[in-house]
Amino acid sequence: MGNSKYDIQELIQRDVYVKDKKVGVIVGERHHPNESRVQSLRIMVEPEIAEEFMRKPAEIAPLSKDLVHSIRTDGAVKLSKSMRELQRRWRNTVRIDEKLYAPDEMLDRAVLDNSGLEIGIITGLLKVKRTFRAVQVKTRFSIQSQYGVEKMINVPITAFSKTRERLDEVVLNRNFDRVQTLPSYIQANSEDSPFGEEE
Repeated sequence: MGNSKYDIQELIQRDVYVKDKKVGVIVGERHHPNESRVQSLRIMVEPEIAEEFMRKPAEIAPLSKDLVHSIRTDGAVKLSKSMRELQRRWRNTVRIDEKLYAPDEMLDRAVLDNSGLEIGIITGLLKVKRTFRAVQVKTRFSIQSQYGVEKMINVPITAFSKTRERLDEVVLNRNFDRVQTLPSYIQANSEDSPFGEEE
């Protein structure tokens, strides 16, 4: 049913329900110049829902716009699917700074190290055993020449410390030269890397 028929301004701060179970409150969406790339809303999840339906509870999580069914007479947002579907989608996310992000919320984000140096842009996500473990980054030419890295590198998700929502950036937890020495980074970029691309 409907997704694009509701504008984010209409949905912000509305409660979200699956049948009579309150899931959380809509708190915003990704800031991206290309509207068609924004497929998820951001919701603050009820603690007991997070406890029951997430592998590890997170306060903020994505809600795919295609799950928004309608707005109830009391003003709350009604979802078209069950809690099991939400649980399935939350498993297919990236965790950064105790928040969950859907794949569509990660693509095209700039990657910066903790000194503000822009490394490149996220172009894909990589999985090991059905869990996202790294992102593919298309590096800036200046980074390629300065650090001797390839045009495409893999950066482990554990190397990220936070996101900057307004600027659509993801920030590493250390300088890029230090990140390159991490065992997880070395493994992610080795020829026999276990990573597979997102299906």
